Amino acid sequence: MRSNGNMVVGVDIGTTKVCAIIGKKSADGIDVVGIGVQPSLGLRKGMIIDLEATMDSIRRAVKEAEKMAGYEIETVYTGISGAHIKSFNSHGVVVVKSKEVKRSDIKRAIDAARAVTIPVDREIIHVLPKEFIVDDQGGIRDPLGMSGMRLEAKVHVVTGAVASARNIIKCANQTGLDVKDIVLQQLASSEAVLSKDEKELGGILVDIGGGTTDIAVFIKGSIGYISVIPIGGNHFTSDIAIGLRTSIKEAERVKKEYGYATASSVKRDEKIQVMSVDGRETRTVSRRMLCEIIESRAEELFQLIQSEILKSEFAELIGSGIILTGGASMLPGIKEMAERIFKLPGRIGYPQWVKGLEDVVNNPIYATGVGLLLYGNGKKPNANFNGKGNLFNTIVKTMGGWVLEVF
Repeated sequence: MRSNGNMVVGVDIGTTKVCAIIGKKSADGIDVVGIGVQPSLGLRKGMIIDLEATMDSIRRAVKEAEKMAGYEIETVYTGISGAHIKSFNSHGVVVVKSKEVKRSDIKRAIDAARAVTIPVDREIIHVLPKEFIVDDQGGIRDPLGMSGMRLEAKVHVVTGAVASARNIIKCANQTGLDVKDIVLQQLASSEAVLSKDEKELGGILVDIGGGTTDIAVFIKGSIGYISVIPIGGNHFTSDIAIGLRTSIKEAERVKKEYGYATASSVKRDEKIQVMSVDGRETRTVSRRMLCEIIESRAEELFQLIQSEILKSEFAELIGSGIILTGGASMLPGIKEMAERIFKLPGRIGYPQWVKGLEDVVNNPIYATGVGLLLYGNGKKPNANFNGKGNLFNTIVKTMGGWVLEVF
């Protein structure tokens, strides 16, 4: 196998799967040339709970992708999620030294905005600029070169548990990979599924994974609010297993084959066959009963999401609608339920803006993986970030310095 510096690799370490996607840079963007997917056995609700199992899943997914692409993976972009992710808005002000805004002034303003006190067990993952103000002129995306005496930066600060980032890097390093950057999962997914207009006009991204649902509210082109709800597709499956008295494996099967998020859309007399917990016999149950279980959990999830949107204070500014992605977004009827509850137009977010094996990755389950490729292809990696070496000494120093390059 060959290694190639022209490659970008995203490794999505999720609760239900680990997905490695290899992209090759081209004049038109990026071509997907390899993909590997393996069951994830070491995570719960987005958090690593078994290092060895997680490393084994990463190793298998990477080897599968390498075999398809014919290239050896050396460096990767990985995502981070989980209920430990928190965020808040901040504001920094500096004096423009030369009366014309330079890159150094922008950096100082962002640094001033991120100079906030946070608990010792947390570190800053991203500082996402929302807007700049030069003197009294606001709404500026890039103030570089503008004349003025005072520069203000309004930013959205994303923080996470130090231990979670450490474990992600440790798992990657011990499988022979260097982590180029850790990216907030909502940010990665948005790169793959949201259009510029959806971000500009106000959109809600809802990424329903196996263990968590990641939410991001975009206003005027940037993230204004994020949240993580510890409920995902696995909870639908667990409810079905309990309600129909069957195994988790069988519950997952019937969810995919017969599930519908609106029970009233299913005929009352329609029946399905379900295996018993021990797999020795089958029982006939009502399909509507299955869908009532799914509907109850889906309504709970969307009500929790709605509560989060109301907390954001951006509910009245959503102009483009709600975009669902992630594996559970493929559940029939869930988009219509979201539209009914939020009273907004909705759509399912499929990964876009890649070529090559685009047909293979044209599925919401690959939104984060494809987004990591696009992020890596379009953004400069953090200069101070180093995913190698003395992990526990470097991570605390480097995480606090991560600033998303948006210009």
